[in-house]
Amino acid sequence: MTLTIRPLETGDKPAWVPLWRAYLDFYETALPDAVYGVTFARLTSSDHPDQNGLIALEDGHAVGLVHFIYHPHNWRVEKVCYLQDLYAAPAARGRGIGRALIEAVYARADADGCPSVYWLTQDFNTQARQLYDRIGRLTPFIKYSR
Repeated sequence: MTLTIRPLETGDKPAWVPLWRAYLDFYETALPDAVYGVTFARLTSSDHPDQNGLIALEDGHAVGLVHFIYHPHNWRVEKVCYLQDLYAAPAARGRGIGRALIEAVYARADADGCPSVYWLTQDFNTQARQLYDRIGRLTPFIKYSR
C-alpha cells in the first residue's frame, strides 16, 4: 500500500469528519457540529497559519489525521508546536501511520522554525504510548486544567 501524508484540503471534510469523530469517541468526547465546522475551516485556511492539519491516505483512502498548533513560548524566541490530535483508523494500525504523521509534524515544525514539538495523552492510552516512547521523550510534567 502507498501511504501519503499531506496537508488537509477543503475537499477532505467528508473523510476528515469520521476520523476526528472516532478520535473524540476514544476520549469519550462529543462536540457540537459547529465545532467541527469551525475547526476544519481553521485547519484549512491560510487566515489561521498557526493551526494545521495533515491527513494520511493509503491508496487514496483516509486512514489517519494529525492536528498541530504553533504558539509563542516564554522560554524561547521561536514558537513551539503542540501536536493536539493524532488518530489512525483501527483497521490501519500497526502499519506506521501514527509514526509517519508524527514525523510529518516534526518535519513541518523544523521547516517552520519550531524546534520543539510536544503532545499529551492519557495514561491508559497504552497502544499509542508504545509508539510515543520510541519517537518522543516522556516528561515528568502533570497537566492541570480548569
